[in-house]
This record gives sequence, C-alpha cells and structure tokens, in this order.
Amino acid sequence: MNKNTETTRITPHGQMEILSQFEVNELKQNSEHLGSYDIFRRCSLAVLNVGSIVDDTTQILQEYADFNIRVISQERGIKLEFENAPASAFVDGKVITGIQEQLFSVLRDIVYVKSEIEANRNFNLLSAEGITNAVFHILRNAKVLVPETDPNLVVCWGGHSINREEYDYTKTVGYELGLRGLNICTGCGPGAMKGPMKGAAIGHSKQRLYGGRYVGMTEPGIIAAESPNPIVNELVIMPDIEKRLEGFVRAGHGIVVFPGGVGTAEEILYILGVLLNPKNRSLPFPLILTGPESARNYFRQIDDFIKLTLGKEAQQHYQIIVNDAAMVAREISAGLDSVRMFRREHSDAYYFNWILEVDNGFQRPFMPTHENVAELEIHQDMDRHHLAANLRQVFSAIVAGNVKEDGIAAIKQHGPFEMRGDRNIMQSLDTLLKSFVDDCRMKIPGTSYLPCYQLIKD
Repeated sequence: MNKNTETTRITPHGQMEILSQFEVNELKQNSEHLGSYDIFRRCSLAVLNVGSIVDDTTQILQEYADFNIRVISQERGIKLEFENAPASAFVDGKVITGIQEQLFSVLRDIVYVKSEIEANRNFNLLSAEGITNAVFHILRNAKVLVPETDPNLVVCWGGHSINREEYDYTKTVGYELGLRGLNICTGCGPGAMKGPMKGAAIGHSKQRLYGGRYVGMTEPGIIAAESPNPIVNELVIMPDIEKRLEGFVRAGHGIVVFPGGVGTAEEILYILGVLLNPKNRSLPFPLILTGPESARNYFRQIDDFIKLTLGKEAQQHYQIIVNDAAMVAREISAGLDSVRMFRREHSDAYYFNWILEVDNGFQRPFMPTHENVAELEIHQDMDRHHLAANLRQVFSAIVAGNVKEDGIAAIKQHGPFEMRGDRNIMQSLDTLLKSFVDDCRMKIPGTSYLPCYQLIKD
C-alpha cells in the first residue's frame, strides 16, 4: 500500500468552476452531512484508486481508513482538500487531470442527489414517472444528455475480471464501434468496461473523430470495487443500482453484452424484463451478446437459462454473435438506424428514451437483506417480465454478497442468503452459478470463492 500523506488541494477542472457564494456554502454543508460525507468519501477514494485490482470494498476501505477529503470554501469558489490518498493518483506530486475531473463529478452527483432530488418534494420517488424524472434530471445535470445528435451511444456490459482473451475481444469490438463513429457507455470499471472504451478511442483516432465520449455510469455501492478506468471522460454516479440501470437504457441506444458474472446476468435480466413488457413490444432496442470463440459455451449457458426461465419470446430480443467484432458493430449500427427512425416517427427525444416503459418493479431500490431475499417469488406461472424482475433481484443480492460492503457484512453475520423457487428454475440457476464459479467469474482469478447464497428448490 503506497500513500501520499501530504495534504493536497485541487480546484475544479472542467466543471463547477463558476459558483455563487450560496452554492459554495450549500456544497460545503451538504458534503459534510454525515450520510452524504460517507458516500462522498467512498466514491472519492474509488476515483483516486483507479487501476486497483482489488475488488473487495471492505479491504479497500480498511487500507485507506485514514483517508479524508473535505470541501474548502473561498471567495473564488471551492477547492477539495485531502490527505492519505493512493499515491498512484499523483504524477510528480500533482493529481492526474482526469482524476481531478472525476473527483468533482463525485461531488456534483452526490450533493445534487441529496439536495435537489431526495430533499425535493417535486420528485415522487415512489412512482414510475417520478423515478424516471429523477433519472433524467441527474443525467441532465451531469451533461450526459446531448441534444441535436443522432443516436450513437452504445452501452457495453460485461465482467470486471474477465480473462485476457475476452478483454482483447472487447477492445476489438470497441475499435469497430469507434471506426463507425459510435460512442461508448459502460459501468466505468476495468475488464469489459474498460476494453470497449480503449478500442473505441483508437477507432475514433484513426477516423480523426475528436470529442469521443466514454461515459462511465456507476453507483456508490459498487464503485469502490470497480474504480473508474482511465479512459472514462464522463463520470456519473447514480444513487442506486436501479437508477443506474434505468440510466443505461434511457440514455443508451443499443447494448452489447460481453462475458461476465452475476452482475452481467443481472443486467441481462433487467433489459430483457423491460423489453418483455407488452407496452414495449414494438420498440426497437438492439441487444447483442458477444465474445471470443472461447466464450461460446458461456453464452450457450446464458441462452439456456433464459429459454427455461423467460421463454422463447425473451430469446427473440437478442442476438448472439461469437468471435466476429465487425459483425457486432454492423448489426448495432443497423439497429441504431431503426432506433433513429422510430424515435423520429414517434417524436421521442434522441438523447433520452421517454417512450420506453419501465415497470415500477424494476425501479424500486432492492435492499438485499436476508428477509427480502427470502421473500422473492420465483415461479413459472408469473408474468415473464415480473419473473425477470425477481430474478434480477436474486442476482443483485449475490452481487451485494460478493463485493458490496453491506452485503459482505450481512453474510458474515447471518450466513448465506436463502433463495427459494420452482425446482426447475432453481436447478437451472444453480447450474449457471456453478459455471460462473468454475470459470472464476465470481472473483478475481486466483482467489477462492465461498458462495454467499443457498438455493432451495421447491
């Protein structure tokens, strides 16, 4: 562990540079609020810890237990002051410019959500419309929504600890997307979140396309385990996993899914559940699952699980393309043409998918407590999109038990989550999860995995 123990002060770079004294005082007060400060500190540490291979939130927070950060008010605006930060964030004693930008993105998003969304009675965070409205305002405030541009933002999902062959393939796909002028949005971490951005940056450079967008969309519960990768040039922190997922599908125009683990499975179930909603039946949304030849069996297992649980209708919403990066890019480009035509015909915004119906079951924050997990209904006779919502929460609980501090603590105190459902579904789930463990998709390769779940088959 290597720290910079000196006190460091930085000024805003690229945003929050012109503030009134009222705004400065409000930022300082809100950042010092107990709940806000804890989240602010965690997310700031994650940004400063870029490049770390440690995916254990508890370990990171323990190693940097003496890290402190605070907002300093002055007549000309604000500064951030901190000490005991990771030394890797500095070059010759100065904080790397991209990290400076992201630190102020953290402050912007954490304070905005606390002061302008959660404390604002105009936002009904219990209704579907109110939650979507909140997602819109957070993304607009972060300048993620860009008007007067054709649909060109491709969301890329996948694991943060994939093997080298899979990582190289994500870069190749990103390169093909970049050559076609497409921008990238990921969960902002390493692995399948970094590769597409890196490849797209090269593709953009070759085509002499400047101003490429590499949007990282994360949330406080997972950012410490998936620190922003160095390619991210637009960071936005959504308040919870559900708003993060809705942010992906509202701002993005198509999705490419690479190999991953339970977090990736959660994302797949989310988008399929949304698309299975009868109100979205005619809405175009390109979705491609892809990886190198070595990942063929991985996608076969995912496809089998979807077929057994959600049925053939769900399979119609995605393509599986193995080991052909150029075809992935061509298919996504064709899909984006359909998205553009559809939104033009229906007078929907290019920058935010208002027409998409997101059921409230996909929006309500799911707290992965032992009680909540045990109460999840997993039955074949459920509506497919409701079953997808509950299965998504099963995977969300496993993610929490694997990498989130609160989830890890709950497992240590109470033992594994108990998950109950129809025998056939739970057997298929067990098979899929065992394959993730065998392929080292639950933890960084080389570490042992102790399941945080117990499946009970009715």
